[in-house]
Amino acid sequence: MNQRVGTIDGLRGFSLLGILLANMLIFQYGMFGKDKLTDLMPGDHIAYTWLKIFIESSFMPIFMFLFGYSMIMMKEKLERNGHKVKRHFVRRFMLLLIFGLLHSVYIWEGDILFSYGLMGLFMIAFLNRKKKTLLIWAIGLLVVTSVLGYGDPNQVIEDEEKAESYIEKENHIYSTGSYSEVYSFRNSGEDPFGWPEYMYLIVLLIAPFVAAPMFLIGMYAAKAGWFTRPILEKQKYIRGASIFITTGLILKSVRYLFPESQWGEVAYTLGSSILAIGYIFGFALLYTAANVRYRLWFEKMGRLSLTNYLMQSVVCTAVFYGYGFGWFGKLGVLSGIGIGLVLYSLQIFTSHFYLKVFKMGPFEKVMRVGTYLSLKGNPKFKKVKAGVLIEEDKNVSNG
Repeated sequence: MNQRVGTIDGLRGFSLLGILLANMLIFQYGMFGKDKLTDLMPGDHIAYTWLKIFIESSFMPIFMFLFGYSMIMMKEKLERNGHKVKRHFVRRFMLLLIFGLLHSVYIWEGDILFSYGLMGLFMIAFLNRKKKTLLIWAIGLLVVTSVLGYGDPNQVIEDEEKAESYIEKENHIYSTGSYSEVYSFRNSGEDPFGWPEYMYLIVLLIAPFVAAPMFLIGMYAAKAGWFTRPILEKQKYIRGASIFITTGLILKSVRYLFPESQWGEVAYTLGSSILAIGYIFGFALLYTAANVRYRLWFEKMGRLSLTNYLMQSVVCTAVFYGYGFGWFGKLGVLSGIGIGLVLYSLQIFTSHFYLKVFKMGPFEKVMRVGTYLSLKGNPKFKKVKAGVLIEEDKNVSNG
């Protein structure tokens, strides 16, 4: 259990690095402006392409994988302790919905917590499914949702002029506006796409199925016992990392090698998840070697994943938006990566010293208390099995 929890916390901390670097494009250029960058300096152009291929859309799936994996771990723990499984999950996901809503409305529109809460409620239906069923659903949905990207890449936005107008307004308000002006623009509901209303209903209905594959793969991995015997599974990790990373990078490169290809978005979507699986195997290799001390830094970052994720939004909006330093769109992609690395390093050190004093972060504490309806959060439970007193391990994942 300790080995598995350590690996999951480490992966969670590692994924936060990639998520932060990918989000730096949004913090700097906006949710829609980040895909419309032109006239980049050579260094920024290389950094931008690197982010798109190696980072963007391939670290969020790791978080999704861990979300599904942690659901099974939590389910097993609740069942061992004799608790009602579904009601605990419903409370947990409702808290995520609340956190996500507050985060997206008052801090930053790039929130993922609200969608995770919705996905969690959707995933409850798969908790008791067999491993094979989970894998079949995951592969099927991954293929089907990837194919939805087929088409002319130049016709994604129907009203190009409207999109350009929105991005121009976004750049002005985010770089010079006060907090109230940024807040009003973020929640105005202005539409940069020019889509008819029914399109948003279609997107809303499709969204859970697009995100579901990596959640399901995570649930499958937990039921299959991944990360419980890392030394014995070293060769599997090596093969997995080699095959999936290579395949994922090739597929994600198609969109940039052949920008007019109608299959570019299909390859990119499929490659993003495949590359994420490769990164998971690659990171798991750290746990096949003895005395690799730096993996503990990732674990500490992961134990405070919710707090660290929210703090990244607070710090970066203060740095780039007009009510802070006002650096929105002014520094360049390469400088943004540097700021992201500095911020992540600072969070590692603060997490290290914080955990010397406290057992969990403030937001993790709220999640625990709200899930278990106990001020202690995750209360210790004892039971007798075959005449021997068994105590639940205190080291449980923060997922």
